[in-house]
Amino acid sequence: MTESLKLWRNARLATCNDSMQAIGRGALLTRGARIEWVGAEADVPAAPAGDTYERHDLGGAWVTPGLIDCHTHLVFAGTRANEYAQRLRGSSYAEIARSGGGILSTMRAVRSASPQELFEASAPRLEALLAEGVTTVEIKSGYGLTLADEAKMLRTARALEQAYPVTIKTTLLAAHTVPPEFTGRADAYIDTIVEEWLPELTSEGLIDAVDVFCESIGFSVAQSERLFDAARALHLPVKMHAEQLTNLGGTQMATRHRALSCDHLEYATEEDAAALAYAGTVAVLLPVAFYCLADDHKPPIAALRAAGVRMAIASDCNPGSAPASSLLLTMSMATRLFGLTSEEALAGVTRNAARALGVHSERGILAAGHAADFVIWNVRSIEELGYWIGFNPRRTVVRAGRILP
Repeated sequence: MTESLKLWRNARLATCNDSMQAIGRGALLTRGARIEWVGAEADVPAAPAGDTYERHDLGGAWVTPGLIDCHTHLVFAGTRANEYAQRLRGSSYAEIARSGGGILSTMRAVRSASPQELFEASAPRLEALLAEGVTTVEIKSGYGLTLADEAKMLRTARALEQAYPVTIKTTLLAAHTVPPEFTGRADAYIDTIVEEWLPELTSEGLIDAVDVFCESIGFSVAQSERLFDAARALHLPVKMHAEQLTNLGGTQMATRHRALSCDHLEYATEEDAAALAYAGTVAVLLPVAFYCLADDHKPPIAALRAAGVRMAIASDCNPGSAPASSLLLTMSMATRLFGLTSEEALAGVTRNAARALGVHSERGILAAGHAADFVIWNVRSIEELGYWIGFNPRRTVVRAGRILP
């Protein structure tokens, strides 16, 4: 059967390509699930002989690529609202973690949840993101901390992708913290992940990338590198939670391994920025976590800019430090708290977010050959996407060339 050829005309296109090109009177041609042509409406090519366009008049609306949330911990059970209250009373994130709360608190909830309960708890958070025009989401494990429970989280992420119109990339974050079974034996825990869990979960097709929390309350640079070496041997890309609470030198090591991204980076330096730029590693900024933890140490935005580092932004949706499922709010926070421009914020949830997931060859920009995932917005100017708070200006989402209900 011939794939439908559709013309989406009378649009203002924010292509989000490297030059952030905008086309004031633009059009898109899509064939099936792919974009076939993008450009000025006056230059739309004629339909092939014997074919016709299915025409869609967008009424002069702004169109962007489908948004990409490139760092989430969306699959979890329970909440940690009590810990948020503790932080309001002056306890730090690290203090709560060391007292048995934090990640271990969510671990207990995830381990006790059935696969169906985990799915039902996570689905509303995904639905909230999709309602804002998100078409690609990364979901990390890291709250199970046993082979069976990490697999349960990853299978839940795969099940969500089957149930919803979204592309989901899964990341193994078993090295999130040391579980109770390995208290005082972090090296042995890394050995277990490397020798047993990584091969098993990879063979099941559950992992798209590997991540590690390289931090004083997480894992050392040496331990992180052992994990990265094992991931690379299995041809899996790597990512890192780096320089969030302290600077251990994780970014320097991750960039030597050509990591897809280093995320958080509140305590990164100019030298780290230079290393990110040299390696082509994306800096993923997480302003919701910065806000919720009431940190006063911002990522080195000026240094990242000066070095030419690609900057992405993401919700970091998780029950502890970032209880958020709004990428539009994240864009607003990135501009106000970190000083990103509106253009940088939009690039951060499209082009650069795609690169942080290694999917930039097919997602994140409006270009021929890319996925026909795009959003039609009820806005007068594209800057409104990082402007509104508590209002969703999404009009229509097109995924794989089809209008979603």
